[in-house]
Amino acid sequence: MAERTGAAQRKTKETQVEVRVDLDGTGKAEIDCGVPFLAHMLEQIARHGMIDLQISASGDTWIDDHHSVEDIGITLGQALSLAWGDKSGVSRYGHAYVPLDESLARAVIDLSGRAGLEYQADFPRERVGALDTELIEEFFRALAFNASLTAHLDVLRGRNAHHMAEALFKAFGRALRSAVELDPRAAGLVPSTKGAL
Repeated sequence: MAERTGAAQRKTKETQVEVRVDLDGTGKAEIDCGVPFLAHMLEQIARHGMIDLQISASGDTWIDDHHSVEDIGITLGQALSLAWGDKSGVSRYGHAYVPLDESLARAVIDLSGRAGLEYQADFPRERVGALDTELIEEFFRALAFNASLTAHLDVLRGRNAHHMAEALFKAFGRALRSAVELDPRAAGLVPSTKGAL
């Protein structure tokens, strides 16, 4: 089986980001991104998505975390897209519900080739650690649009912002794992009646 890996870089006046993914990994994460809470969340995607994920990023976090968070999402999306190539043999769709104590999150994704994000999360406070909670949506939007996937992400309930965010990232990881899983009954086939995604 060919390796399903992807690597991408992004260098601007605001950030420098390097990402490498292995869809058939064991959930290892090496994250150095300058945004501690985001690093913790990226570890959740790797572990619960069973993908190996290496991210090295530096940015103008003295302004705020926006540029780093968005550009990590962009670069991760590009690396994922390279890793799954034409998507032959993948399951294509994935969904997961993940509870974390009082919180419950749902992620539903489609490796559709059409970028889209529907996002619903009402956090009870503006920050988790030092991360502005509105940047969580920006991260997922950047990822979805650069991976050309459709994602519906919802925090269905919760009171603790840390729990709510972590449940959402874990759910996304689980949904991603299901979507990129190889289906032995569809070996070599692109999962679309169009013949391309």
